[in-house]
Amino acid sequence: MKINVRVSNETDTKYAYIICNKIQESAKIRGTGIAKKDPEYIKLKMILGNAVIAFCNDKIAGFGYLDVFQKQEFVVNSGLIVFPEYRQQGLAKIIKLEIFNLSKTKFPHAKIFSITTNNYVIKINTELGFKPVSFSEITKSEKFWKGCESCSNFDILTRNKRKMCLCTGMLYNPLKKRKKNELNELFDGDRIVLAYSGGLDTSYCLKFLIQKGYEVHTVIINTGGFQKSELKNIEIRALKIGAKSHISIDAIEEYYQNCIKYLIFGNILKNNTYPLSVSSERIFQAIQIAKYAKDMKAKAIAHGSTGAGNDQIRFDIAFQIICPETITLSPIRDFKVSRKEEIEYLKNFGIAIGWDKAKYSINKGIWGTSIGGKETLTSLEDLPNEAYPKKLKRTKSENLALEFEKGELVGVNGERAKAIKNIIKIENIASEFAIGRGIHIGDTILGIKGRVGFEASAAIIIIKAHHLLEKHILTKWQLYWKDQLSNWYGMLLHEAQYLDPVMRNIETFLSSTQERLTGQVKVVLYPYRFHLVGIQSKFDLMTSNMAQYGEMNYAWTKEDITGFTKILSNQMKMYHHLTEEKNKKKE
Repeated sequence: MKINVRVSNETDTKYAYIICNKIQESAKIRGTGIAKKDPEYIKLKMILGNAVIAFCNDKIAGFGYLDVFQKQEFVVNSGLIVFPEYRQQGLAKIIKLEIFNLSKTKFPHAKIFSITTNNYVIKINTELGFKPVSFSEITKSEKFWKGCESCSNFDILTRNKRKMCLCTGMLYNPLKKRKKNELNELFDGDRIVLAYSGGLDTSYCLKFLIQKGYEVHTVIINTGGFQKSELKNIEIRALKIGAKSHISIDAIEEYYQNCIKYLIFGNILKNNTYPLSVSSERIFQAIQIAKYAKDMKAKAIAHGSTGAGNDQIRFDIAFQIICPETITLSPIRDFKVSRKEEIEYLKNFGIAIGWDKAKYSINKGIWGTSIGGKETLTSLEDLPNEAYPKKLKRTKSENLALEFEKGELVGVNGERAKAIKNIIKIENIASEFAIGRGIHIGDTILGIKGRVGFEASAAIIIIKAHHLLEKHILTKWQLYWKDQLSNWYGMLLHEAQYLDPVMRNIETFLSSTQERLTGQVKVVLYPYRFHLVGIQSKFDLMTSNMAQYGEMNYAWTKEDITGFTKILSNQMKMYHHLTEEKNKKKE
């Protein structure tokens, strides 16, 4: 049986009359006093999202709602009904839990109460932390008690001056000691900040944590790659699933200034292939999430990483350093949840976005896009053209001119702008040639090999152009030591060591090498590839008046060369002389 329990909306108002009739029929059969429900009142609850509706095999099967009294001091959970043909399925408990969590999410500081004659409901309430109380401890709102006038037991309530009736009053007080939950040291109602991308993994985490009774606030850190409409849709999805709040934090400029800039300065390509497109973003996302969690005074931070990849390490390390007092959760990793199980779990709550139809996992960013699929799980197969988000649109070659100033990209094709805008501009142009595609094979932090596809046209072109400019301007030993430290910088960044102070030391060195790195690089774009034509710079060491390679020199004589080669070869001559004498003695 397929069960779907969700928060109601305006489209459900067509069921209002059926629900009211079922409530009345149930009251007559059981001989209990259930107050009569008005269909228009039920419709309003549905429209406001203050009700929960249940379906079995797409047919309505149950209902429950909440109401608010005394300026949100009290919330009542009421109107619980499971249609007779769907009883004995545990549906009442699911509805009750959903309406309880909805009450806590929308009104986290309110006292939640329930009055009922049903022993099963009393048992469920007790499990949720409700305590039996006298009617004097629940709302004094006349509006609420007026609703009891249609109940067959109203005279009993009146005779006892509202102190007692056949119903049992039960109260959940969030200010009193809460029930310890199963996840670490968390308690029911604790605040959690969830890193939320809107995809399958983080959507599962959001619903899972809400169902566990936590107050979940979602946040997405935009380090590039998202349109405003995409960010808005992610927010809508988070709130629809049940997030208490959602925020999008723009960290693109910070990501550039603190990372991309140094990836360019260092010409960094992991294993001479991968521009650290997504892996470099994660640490900055983690840092911003940790700061937000501190501002929110969250008890825990959650992320949607699995137990087999690098991202879990990047998130966990950043959280432990920046906000060590918070608890870190990763439900998918912690409970070893499979993708199939995630999809089924969300479907049971009516959350289906077609994740089971997506063939490839796509992570977009300003420095490139990573692509994962069944092909990247093997060592042999290549990603098909359909896997790449950007398609070939242009076949005629095009010239591109990149302007650098002290190592930073300050202009494209004669137009000056900030580096971020220039990166986006190159990406828009070069991606239409399907440039920058590749598959990276590398070692994960956990010691296993991993394969990932990527497309990063702007990153590849900028790094290669910058490197060409350096080869003309920097000295031999500058280039040599830059290679050594740049490789270490890329490796440490990839392996979640960004917050180690040695990274700041390397950044200082890289910045110092860029003082003269000013000039223009000419590039030609072709389908699937590009060609570096050459550079122009006042610091070009090839323009020296001392000599012209392979042609003529003006700064030394043949005698100078003869003396230089004698001195340069001294140690090698001594080595070979001694070796020759040793060999003669053997003879």
